[in-house]
Amino acid sequence: MPIPLFNSIASWFLKKRIHQIDLFKKYPIEVQSELLYQLIDFAKNTEMGKRFDFYSIKNYKDFRNRIPIITYEDLENTIKMCRNGVNNILWPTPIKWFAKSSGTSNSKSKFIPLSYEALEECHYKGGKDMLSLYYNNNPNSKLLNGKCLRLGGSQELYQSGNTYFGDLSAIIIDNLPLWAEFSSTPSQKTSLIPEWEYKLKAIIDETINQNVTSLAGIPSWMTVLLNKILEKSGKKSVFEIWPEIEVYFHGGINYNPYKNHFNEFFPNKKINYYEIYNASEGFFAIQDQNETKDGLLLMLDYGIFYEFIPIDKDGIEQDNIIQLSDVELNVKYALVITTNGGLWRYKIGDVIVFKNLDPYRIIISGRVKNYINAFGEEVMIHNTDNAIANAAKKHSVKIIDYTVAPIYMTSNKKGSHEWLIEFEDPPKNLNLFINDLDEYLKNENSDYEAKRNNNTTMTAPTLTLAPKNSFYKWLANNNKLGGQHKIPRLSNDRNLMKKIKEIIF
Repeated sequence: MPIPLFNSIASWFLKKRIHQIDLFKKYPIEVQSELLYQLIDFAKNTEMGKRFDFYSIKNYKDFRNRIPIITYEDLENTIKMCRNGVNNILWPTPIKWFAKSSGTSNSKSKFIPLSYEALEECHYKGGKDMLSLYYNNNPNSKLLNGKCLRLGGSQELYQSGNTYFGDLSAIIIDNLPLWAEFSSTPSQKTSLIPEWEYKLKAIIDETINQNVTSLAGIPSWMTVLLNKILEKSGKKSVFEIWPEIEVYFHGGINYNPYKNHFNEFFPNKKINYYEIYNASEGFFAIQDQNETKDGLLLMLDYGIFYEFIPIDKDGIEQDNIIQLSDVELNVKYALVITTNGGLWRYKIGDVIVFKNLDPYRIIISGRVKNYINAFGEEVMIHNTDNAIANAAKKHSVKIIDYTVAPIYMTSNKKGSHEWLIEFEDPPKNLNLFINDLDEYLKNENSDYEAKRNNNTTMTAPTLTLAPKNSFYKWLANNNKLGGQHKIPRLSNDRNLMKKIKEIIF
């Protein structure tokens, strides 16, 4: 298809979608309520529907009282049955695909069911809406004149009987509709190469002479790719390779610690940064403004019904669970979802905060289990991401990656935090850097500041300098190279810190 014709057709569809988004922004509670009844009605003859008598559920109160909140561990045996080809348990249409995710559950791997409806009405719809919202805010965009360089997972797709599993990104790429494949690079064959180093080389060889106008992928791995392509090309700026690039769509981890990297990749203000919030369980929110001051727009018509568990100042989940109509600003909530993939009142493990209620916009505050609260400091991942980004900016250094763990109290010693940080080039004064990092974290978190005040409960943090490629070695050792895999930033114990240090020292 000629590019001008493709652009014209795509632009029409993207603009049409904006009217539908405006509708759920105007009537959010009604849209969510109708969606819940649709999910219940569609699944009433499944084993799940019969077990909890979906026929008799008439309102949200019935739904809330009838069906329990679950985690992956509660669902694991049922998912094993689904993977063995048993249908109509959680969802009426056959589930062929399962997104494999390491996650933070007690299981080594999670296998999240992906129905046809979840792929089409959630994940692919999210990809289209990402473009729709960007175009709506940038009407003169020439995004579709070129291609989007997508950087997905490095895992192969595996068959188990009549079902398949692999990274979510690999499943999505393998099932891409024609319009998305036409506008993306590298090719499906290259994107699904399992060996990460070979895949990087193939991506560079395939894309370096193409007209790339956008990027999509996790910041940590995109940093690796862009560094390698600059090294191969001998160029100083990504604009010298792809002069028409205009936006980077990112998600998966906080972008802030990588700001300095991307400022050097794109040494002027031509490029936009758009954040998305998606996971194996669903596509949840998209940046709907050129700036993200109010957070990401919660997408309400993707076949996902949302509920929220308030979390108190001590990080404890409350007994009550609420729906969208009852949320408040600046309160931490554990996210609970019911989806068109067969997840019913499933606690995903993420913590979100509403920054706007008209429309509903959120920020990702962290993980229910990915925090440090060893001494009542209640440090969340967005606190450490912001603190280290500020310290890196002040000292003009770039962070490759980091992880933080508590140093426990002893009979004659107070507690503290250990930061294991890999720099591209270390700061000239490590002591001054960790002191500044400490101060920035105090500014981010009042509980941490209180515990650090006059060394009341916690002494100053320590910094352990990680040699080059340390975190890469840990990821490689655990078969986690590429795509969606990332270093756990915060741990409430020292198990991960110990394992990483055993490999790199």
